[in-house]
Amino acid sequence: MFTGIVEELGTVTAIEDQGDAVRLTIASEVTLSDAGLGDSIAVNGCCLTVAERTDTTWTADVMAETLAKTSVGGLAVGDRVNLERAVTAEKRLGGHVVQGHVDAVGEVLARTPSEHWEVVEIAMPAELGRYLVDKGSITVDGISLTVVEAGETSFTVSLIPETLARTTLGFRAVGDRVNLEVDVIAKHVEKLVRVYASAKNEEN
Repeated sequence: MFTGIVEELGTVTAIEDQGDAVRLTIASEVTLSDAGLGDSIAVNGCCLTVAERTDTTWTADVMAETLAKTSVGGLAVGDRVNLERAVTAEKRLGGHVVQGHVDAVGEVLARTPSEHWEVVEIAMPAELGRYLVDKGSITVDGISLTVVEAGETSFTVSLIPETLARTTLGFRAVGDRVNLEVDVIAKHVEKLVRVYASAKNEEN
């Protein structure tokens, strides 16, 4: 589990194509400081497992399913990526509950800068729209953000200077693809309501 609070920007240093998978190697400092084999690290919001490590890099195996359903498959050597270690019991939950399981890939539609913040509009698949509400939580490339305005096929977020400086959203351009994870609590509530409604219909 993660919180959506990015700890650092890492750099992709190697990508080894294995046909139905790739080995992704990333250079980092903070996230590597206590990383052990088998530990989970979120890369642009996608939970990956440390398979190898050196003093300056760590490597993860990325399966075909992950490559097909996230933006990780589009990474290239030299790309910067958002990194976050799995949350520990004593850590403050500064963002919201993030699983590192990407629901869909969105696309940056527009960026509207102002003096102290920037509004970014992101397209999403229509089936995710029911999980978003104004002032609710959304994870974009592993970043816990608050929805400003939730539409049927897009939403907006307002980025403060800290987010622009410390995450990939500081340089994502219109047309770039981003990983999206909706609030898991919304999905649980939806299922519980659906089960309850089905049970009531059977009673009647």
